[in-house]
Amino acid sequence: MLRAMNVIRDLVGVDFPLFAFSHCRDVVAAVSRAGGFGVLGGSTFTPESLEVELRWIDDHVDGKPYGVDILVPEHQLDTGGLTIAQLAEQLPVEHRAFVSDLLERYDVDVTVEHGSGDFVPATSPEIGEALMDVAFTHPIRLIANALGIAPPWMIERGKSEGVAVAALVGAKEHALRQVSAGVDILVAQGTEAGGHCGEVSTLVVVPEVVRAVREVRDVPVLAAGGIMTGAQMAGCMAMGAAGVWTGSVWLATTDSEVSDSFREKMIAAGSRDTIRSKARTGKPSRQLRSAWHDAWEGPDSPGSLPLPLMSILSTPAFARIDKAADAGNAKARELVSYWVGQGVGLVDSVKSSEQVVQDFMTDYAEAVDRLSTQLD
Repeated sequence: MLRAMNVIRDLVGVDFPLFAFSHCRDVVAAVSRAGGFGVLGGSTFTPESLEVELRWIDDHVDGKPYGVDILVPEHQLDTGGLTIAQLAEQLPVEHRAFVSDLLERYDVDVTVEHGSGDFVPATSPEIGEALMDVAFTHPIRLIANALGIAPPWMIERGKSEGVAVAALVGAKEHALRQVSAGVDILVAQGTEAGGHCGEVSTLVVVPEVVRAVREVRDVPVLAAGGIMTGAQMAGCMAMGAAGVWTGSVWLATTDSEVSDSFREKMIAAGSRDTIRSKARTGKPSRQLRSAWHDAWEGPDSPGSLPLPLMSILSTPAFARIDKAADAGNAKARELVSYWVGQGVGLVDSVKSSEQVVQDFMTDYAEAVDRLSTQLD
């Protein structure tokens, strides 16, 4: 464990390898200040808004290290260079009608202008590179990519800037491709994870990836998927991980970006209340199951659209759903959902991000002590 932690310290400058992925700048800064490593999910921002967020983090992170995650899928629908507004205009009529009818049944305002507002599904290489240009003007220590092989331009830029490049993988063959591509850190993510995930469990994929890459190159592996406690962190590191990559546990904090309605549903949820579905982005991702998923998985559904079309369709709808639910619409609450992992059943209260980091540290130390005692 100690050697693995030293490798991560040398790469990104953090002593306690608890990586916290969040779309909320407050969580990122709070985690890094508390001794973990905050990672801002940059895919929901434009280059201009990402600049604002990172400048704020620079001012509030007290000089502690942090990173950025830029989503550049290896495989997605060829949009032919069309803008978000142009793609929105091409959404099939039956899919638009299905969303409108669904919202109407739950008394949610149906006047949804698909593709309007600030929503930008930053999944094209062009947008990803523009976001990366912004990120590298700030003192980041890590840049990460999900949904396929990290683009060569990301890896080359990371090496030239002295910034570690990480990539998420869900199987050992994906890990071997990433190692060959030249990434510095692997995040082995099990199917328990919230968001886009594969089909192999964390307990299996972490040691499988660790063993596979060891034969090629010494690349540290972070474990991800359903990890909500320091004891789980210790267990993953006992399997060979150099640290953990977490996401869902930060949604229940006072700092997170989620709606009050979702936070309440999350606290009440159990581990069997999540679903791996294409009904939000067009690619399989784990979310809190709701009436939205029941409808899209039902017999009357027109079927999910591919990425990024499904995101263009669903994102404005969920904004209306959250607004209606937080305003007291009990029926709308049945549709409320967000990405969350199966570890949701281990979260039973709302805490500050700083407190979650402290709990991880205490729980981790106690778990390591128990293991040491058993070995003695």
